[in-house]
Amino acid sequence: MTLTKKLCAEFIGTSWLVLGGCGSAVLAAAFPDVGIGLLGISLAFGLTVLTMAFAIGHISGCHLNPAVSIGLWSGGRFSTAELGPYIIAQVAGGLAGAAILYVIASGQAGFDVAAGFASNGYGEHSPGGYSLIAALITEIVMTFMFLIIILGATDKRAPQGFAPIAIGLGLTLIHLISIPITNTSVNPARSTGVAIFQGDWALSQLWLFWLAPIVGAILAGVVYRWFETAEKNA
Repeated sequence: MTLTKKLCAEFIGTSWLVLGGCGSAVLAAAFPDVGIGLLGISLAFGLTVLTMAFAIGHISGCHLNPAVSIGLWSGGRFSTAELGPYIIAQVAGGLAGAAILYVIASGQAGFDVAAGFASNGYGEHSPGGYSLIAALITEIVMTFMFLIIILGATDKRAPQGFAPIAIGLGLTLIHLISIPITNTSVNPARSTGVAIFQGDWALSQLWLFWLAPIVGAILAGVVYRWFETAEKNA
């Protein structure tokens, strides 16, 4: 598969993740009488990854997330040459998904992007008022666990064909845990897309939602490589 096709797949997949996940939060979370709430939003994010894993996993690997690409690279599963282009395509896809969501949401009278637009935050911008330190630890740990799930589920020794289900449900669980703390990022492209349109506090706090997921992803890659080395030496 050519790099161009892989990047196009990552662009489309990341757009779907932002439109599906953040769209569920902006458009459907509190819709009168039938709002989907935290559980629905969590499931929506998981379903975007699950559906795209089956749709484009065989094309690009379905990373949809700079932290995933970096974690796979750290774990020895992804090439250095493709890392930068993948991240660019993912961020561009996140922006495209957020742009589509903005156009749709703006069609409702009274829509105000200042309300948050599904952006990630800490302190006064945390859904539950959690501190910067709590947000930092949460995003590192949740991304670490997400990459451990991905690296383990896609290991050639794991049961074949079930990785998208494990990964999608893993992301659902992560959202169930951490939406109250940071609105759940574990994905710098997802955070960047909506932060650009929110344009205020979300941009000033965006650094954390790049730093923490990258740290967590690198740590997971190192740990999983250690697992593999330990087994080879056994």
